[in-house]
Parts: sequence; C-alpha cells; structure tokens
Amino acid sequence: MSQWHKTGCVLCAQNCGLEILVKDGRMVKVKPDRSNLRSQGYACRKGLNVIYHQYPKDRITEPLKRVGDKFELISWEQAIDEITTKMKGLVETHGPRSLAYMGASAQGGHFEGAFGLSILRALGSQNFYNSGGQEFSSSWWLFGRMLGKQYNVAGPDEHASEMLVGWGWNGMESHQMPRAPKVLKEFSKNPDKLLVIVDPRKSETASIANIHFPIRPGTDALLIKAMISIIIDNDWENKPYIADHVEGWDIIRPWFENFDAKAAIEVCELDYDQVLELCRLMSVKRWSIHPDLGIYMGRNSVMNSYMMNILGAICGVFCVPGGNIIPGMVVPLGYHADERDPKTWKTVITNMPPASAGSFPPAVMPEEILNDHPDRLRAVYVSACNPLRAYPDTSAYEEAFSKLDLLVVNDIVMSETARLAHYVLPCRTYYESWDGTFFPWTFPKIFFQMRRPIVSPPGKCLEASQIFTLMADKLGLIPDIPEQVYEAAKQDRFTFGAKLMEWAASVPESLAAMPFVLAKTIGKEWDSAALAGLWGVLMTAPKSFRKNAARIGFEPGMDQGDRIFQALLDTPEGLWVGEVDPDENFKAIKTPSGKIEVYVPELESDAKSLDAASEAQDLKLPAEYPLILNAGRHTKYNINTLMRNPEWNKGKRACTVSVNPLDAESMGLTDGQQVKVTTEAGNEVGELQVSEQIRMGTVLIPHGFGLIYGDTVYGINVNRLTKNTHRDPLGTPLHRFVPCRIEAA
Repeated sequence: MSQWHKTGCVLCAQNCGLEILVKDGRMVKVKPDRSNLRSQGYACRKGLNVIYHQYPKDRITEPLKRVGDKFELISWEQAIDEITTKMKGLVETHGPRSLAYMGASAQGGHFEGAFGLSILRALGSQNFYNSGGQEFSSSWWLFGRMLGKQYNVAGPDEHASEMLVGWGWNGMESHQMPRAPKVLKEFSKNPDKLLVIVDPRKSETASIANIHFPIRPGTDALLIKAMISIIIDNDWENKPYIADHVEGWDIIRPWFENFDAKAAIEVCELDYDQVLELCRLMSVKRWSIHPDLGIYMGRNSVMNSYMMNILGAICGVFCVPGGNIIPGMVVPLGYHADERDPKTWKTVITNMPPASAGSFPPAVMPEEILNDHPDRLRAVYVSACNPLRAYPDTSAYEEAFSKLDLLVVNDIVMSETARLAHYVLPCRTYYESWDGTFFPWTFPKIFFQMRRPIVSPPGKCLEASQIFTLMADKLGLIPDIPEQVYEAAKQDRFTFGAKLMEWAASVPESLAAMPFVLAKTIGKEWDSAALAGLWGVLMTAPKSFRKNAARIGFEPGMDQGDRIFQALLDTPEGLWVGEVDPDENFKAIKTPSGKIEVYVPELESDAKSLDAASEAQDLKLPAEYPLILNAGRHTKYNINTLMRNPEWNKGKRACTVSVNPLDAESMGLTDGQQVKVTTEAGNEVGELQVSEQIRMGTVLIPHGFGLIYGDTVYGINVNRLTKNTHRDPLGTPLHRFVPCRIEAA
C-alpha cells in the first residue's frame, strides 16, 4: 500500500513544502508541494533528497550508556533515573551554573526548546546555548539595543522593494528566504528593480546581480562607514524619517563627518564613483538589505552589523513597506535577555552575554568547561545538534566534552558528539513525530505548518519533548496532576481545557511546568508532547498574535486558539495563521524611546576609530598564513550535518578546497590533487578545486562534512581549522576570515 503525504523539508530554515510517497511504511519518493503557501511548489535538491536524512546507517533506536570505551543498551527507566540522579547531584553539589542545555537549534523542530529550557530554568540555570549564537550574536544583540528586543530581527520586505542589497549573502545557494533562487532571478530580470550584491567573489548570486561590488574581504564595516559619510556629505539622509523615528542621530552624526571616504573605499578595493552612485540610489529608491554570514561571521562582525543598521536608519528603511520590517510571529525565536539587568547571567570565564535571543555563543563553551573555577560547566545535555561538527574548534570541543561529569545527547544517529557522551537517547525523526518551526520569513502574512508523523519510529525512539518530560517527571518538577485532568484529556479539548484551567488556578506552580503537564495529559493521548505544546501555545497566545489571527480570518473569541489548532490539523501543508498591519510596524519597536536607537555607547570608541589607515594596517596577514579561509561555503551539496550518507552527493565534487587559478599556479598546485590546509587551529587534507569564481587570496571550504559514516570519514571537517577564540566580542566565530596556508599533501 502506498500514499502521498503533505509535509515539509527539515533540512534548512525555509522548510519548503514537500510531498512524500510512503510505501509499505517507508518513505520512497519526494516531490515539491505546490499547495504550500510559502514555498509555492519550490524545493531544492537538498529537500528532494531528504530520504537520505531519514534513513542513515548510524540510526540509534534504544537508549545507550557508555561503559568503558563501549556503549550498552539500557532501558528508558534506567537511563532517565541515572541521568536525572547525576544531574540533580551536580546541581546540588556545585550549583546551577554547573548545568547547560545546548539545543532548540534544529531546522526542522523547535518544540523541544520549551521543554529543555523549562528543565534548565527549574534547576536554576540560565546556561542556554543555541546555534543562533554561532551566527547571530552580534546582529541580534544590536537589534535588542536598537529595536528593543533581540528577536526583533528586521528582515527584507523584498517583494515590495525596488532595490535589494544582498551583503555577504549567496542566496542562490544558501537560500535564507522563501524560494530564494526564483525570487532573485525574477528580481534581477525585472527592469523596474535592482539586485545589488556586495561579495568578495563573483558568487552564483553575484553572477546574476545588476550591480556587483567585489569588496576586499574584511572591509565591510569600513565601506559602510564611508557610505554613511557620503550620504551625509551630499545631504541625502532621510531627514523627516530621522526626525520621526530615529533617536541618537545627533550624537553619532559627528562620527561620519570629515571622514576620508575616498581613502576608505580605496582600502576596500572598490571604485569610488560606483559607491557614490549606490549611495545616491539608496536616497531615492525603496530598498531593503539582506545580510548573511559574510557580515555576521566576517571580520569586524559587530561593527559590520552596527554600521549596516545605522545606514538603514538614516535612509529610512526600517519598519516601512519595501524596507526591512519586523515580521509577525507565532512565537518569537527565543527571548530578550539584556545583560545590563543584574539578574541576567554572563558566562563565568568568558564574560559573554546571552546576546542571541537569550542564548550564549557555542564558541565559548570549551572555555567554560576547561577551567578550575568552582562555577565551571560540568554537565551538558545536547539535543538535536552536533557540536563536534557544527561549532568552531573541534579539538577544543573534544577536550572539553571529555572532561565533563555528564554529557547527554538526544539524537537520531550516533553522531560525532554522541560518540563522546555518557548517555545517548534515541529521538524520532521529524517524519516520525509532530513538530514545526517558528521562522518568521513571510510578511505581512504569518505562515505556520505543523508536520505530522508519516512513518512509524523504529525501536524505542521518542520525541525530544517526550524525553525531557520523562526527565522533568523524575526530577520532581511536575506537580501531582489529579485523575480528573487525565480523564478529561480522553474527552474533547474543551472539556480538557476547562478542567485543566480549574486545577491550574489552584496550583500556581503548575504554570512553570505547563509544557510537561500538557505532555503528560493530552500529549499522552496524542503520543506527542510537541502537539500538546502547540495546542497550549495557541490557547494562551498573546493579544498581538490574536489580533493578527483575526485579521487573516480567525474571528476573535475564547475558542480562537482551538480553531487555529484544528485548522492546522486539517491542513497538513500549512496555512496563513495571521497577518500584521504593515502600517503599524513601528509599534513593534520596544526601545525606551519607542524609536530606533542608533547610539550604542559600548561601540562608540571602535566606531570612531574605524578609518582607512588603521584598517590597512590591521588587514595585513601574517607571513605564515598568507591566505584567507572562508570556513563554511554554502553549496548545493552541503546541509549542516544532517545528510550523513555520502550517496546523496555521489558523482559530485561536494567537499573541496577551492582556490583561484592564479593562486594555484603560484603555489605549483593543480586541480584535483590532495592539499593540506593549515591554520592556527590545525590542519586538514582535501581535494583541490581550481575555479575562476574564487577571489585571489582566498580559500573556500564548505561546512557540514568530516562526518564519520560507517567505517569512513566523509569530507573535510572545516571546524578542525577554526579556533574557538577567533571570534568577535559577542562570541560569533569569524569563520569568513581565517588566515591559512595551503601546500601539497
């Protein structure tokens, strides 16, 4: 028997709609889902190969415990009992700072985050680490300061833009917006629009751009400062917008006056007249900006984002149609955590704030473990991520994790991280469970899709949310739930909701434990803690979401949340669950002034001192590392560490060391030979690929490889070449500017 199921991709944050054919209980074929309102029938080759993700060779199906150098099968009861006993003992002995949760990072499922964080907080810890801190700490910290909330990630309203400026972004390969390749091609071909790409190399996106600025690597902040200077020198700033919506411009304006823009642009290796013309266009066109890892993980990353936000503010692009808007959300991606609040923790050793919507940057975790401080990290539970291949400095992570008193890993496979764990707990895949993501990529409408199980899980696999519920129960974090609530869960949802509210009103501690309460009651009936969590989220949604839901057609009322829940159950391809009013976008700004606050005191000194002379000096590379490694190239052939079976790339040159032909010639190297790449962190050997697309002086290696699959290692582990201490002041690793050298292997 076979049947097509509507679902979604779980391999990247776009979650494109898919239809998957299941035959005799196994996924056998994939095609794009034309009924998906967000992806509209688009899917890339990664999503179309998702079966390779679903059926890896190293799948785990039962709880495992490390005994010596091997793992032994144990029961769920034993695993949860031993893990929680050790976790509780460590917290009681060493305090809550000894415990960390690293998770809620998956591209396919966010619901575990509520459960993992609830355990962390109940045990008194704030040590939350997330992939957002790997890439966005500086950017989201600045949004927190300038727009009032770290999760107020102002993205481009590209459909209404006349000019789209992609900076450090190769959307044709990395996506980062729905249907990116189609949208970008349409944009570049439209005679009424302009696609501008700022990128050191002529990437796939730069190749179709109307304007391409091949900026010198590492000079982005300098260029943007020069552009701001040009704009004010020519009196091109949007004065009415600044007067109405910007706070602090009078303080920072002098930073850009009498600035030698021509000298700066010369250091950036660009043409002054072309930059001048772009500045003019920014003063007359409705434009938006789309930064990506070239900015976030590039040299001067904090200043890159700061200057970019100032540029957008004085040109009037924030919170206006066609500019950079604050999208509507079902729930925010994380929470706001301001380190100026004395109740907000910083990391003990590295003094990092939780800059990325409440999470700490993974780059600092090895240092937080490898020290003698009494408050050092001693226990880490990792869920649905693979730090040993996803985060910087594999060597530092290996050493750090080997020193932990407790390492627990939730995963579907025996990953490189799981191999170091004390306990490995088997998860269901996202095609064996209910789950969804909250990425806010659409405007003004709000899209949501709750994926459902389309195949059965093997062995004793559970949802990560169910695993955390078992842990919370054993830790005594869930109050006693009366039998009548369990019985009500077997009836209709309104009966259950009424009985639950009646009980919760008399038991105040139930609110903090509500994800687990829902999981143990109605979630037990549905065999899904995540689905129970969705119902709870919609039933208790804030006023802003309920208002947006009414605007899209879900009439207000006590049952509005339940009606949305039912609509999602009835619509597996997902649907519009809300719509924001574009004219009210400024109301989403939550700064004290209610305006865009462009003065950030902590960055004043660096912003003032940024000039051509100092940058020219600082950009000089050490003699032993004369090339710049871009560690983490986006291609059609890599996707984090989620595709472990190399067969999906059979016949492709998927993981190579790419250089410019002139560089290869000067080093006496030829295409296809084995070369050794060396950095301060270590060295790796891989196949050389010579390409005109690569800028001279740079080396590109993709991420997501170096995976142990069966008896072989697949590709280069680029994080063996990155030092975790090579990072910006907020913890973002500078993966796009790693000094290196190459030689024949």
